Amino acid sequence: MSPANFKDIVLSYQKQVYNLALNYVQIPADAEEITQDVFLKVYDKIEQFEGNAQLKTWIYRITINTSLDFLKSKKFKLFKTFFGISTDAPLANDSLQKNSQHPGILLEQKEGLQRVLKAIDKLPAQQKTVLVLLKIEQLKQQEVAEIMDLRTKAVESLFQRAKKNLHQILNTTKENEK
Repeated sequence: MSPANFKDIVLSYQKQVYNLALNYVQIPADAEEITQDVFLKVYDKIEQFEGNAQLKTWIYRITINTSLDFLKSKKFKLFKTFFGISTDAPLANDSLQKNSQHPGILLEQKEGLQRVLKAIDKLPAQQKTVLVLLKIEQLKQQEVAEIMDLRTKAVESLFQRAKKNLHQILNTTKENEK
């Protein structure tokens, strides 16, 4: 691959890779490190890319795996500092910030969001990934299926289990706080 072609790939996907990594690690410097690692892997493995999937799908898959590996090696908690991070990706807190700027309401919403994010952190990796891709990255189920190398029905099943488990975790947490 020529350096010019690789540069085009980086320019085309850098923001998406960074935002997806940031959804996993929540620390901009770590997301930048993951982004660099992803493009090193892309460069090293581009000759192995067979074109069975879209390039975007292949790069997303590398990003997810690199992000999960990073989290395992550093033992970070997912979504710890999610609130207040500014990215180009649509984030859950964007709508909260638009609804009200009253400090008391914002604090209450932030605390509620942090409780939800801590609960999401307790989900199995595949369920977290489905939630991130469907609800934060706002991808379609078919795209998520391609990225995760699953069938669409498996994605739907993982999403439904994630919602059920999240509901149970939140109810348990709420009862323990009383």
